[in-house]
Amino acid sequence: MSAAEEVPRVRQTVLDTTDVRGLAEFYRVLLGYDYRPGDETPDAGEPDPADWLVLRGGDGAPPLAFQQVEVLTPSSWPDNEPVPQQLHLDMTVASKDALEEQHQRVLRLGGRMLFDRSDDEEEPLRVYADPAGHPFCIFVG
Repeated sequence: MSAAEEVPRVRQTVLDTTDVRGLAEFYRVLLGYDYRPGDETPDAGEPDPADWLVLRGGDGAPPLAFQQVEVLTPSSWPDNEPVPQQLHLDMTVASKDALEEQHQRVLRLGGRMLFDRSDDEEEPLRVYADPAGHPFCIFVG
């Protein structure tokens, strides 16, 4: 491939959900992201017509987008039957203490733990499902 050849760039990761605002809020709080201008939460009592929302992180963090769907079958990972994970997000923290702190936050925000390898000496990690059932990992790295 020549340097002049144009290639696609990944713009964002999009997660399907039956609750677009609820899942966006989960990740907004968990990751400290902000809504793209125009996607903010409506004022109390106002309808929320959102069916597509985008969150942006600072310091070059990749954006996350959320798309409303009527039905979503959550992943059954780690069993992989009948629904494999298909895609997951990897997130890192600096220490085992930070891993424990984020574990408590994930559970408070409505995530659930799928797999715990936090006692692994080489790469402590935990795998979670977000409120829509998408798997994601947090590990020390």
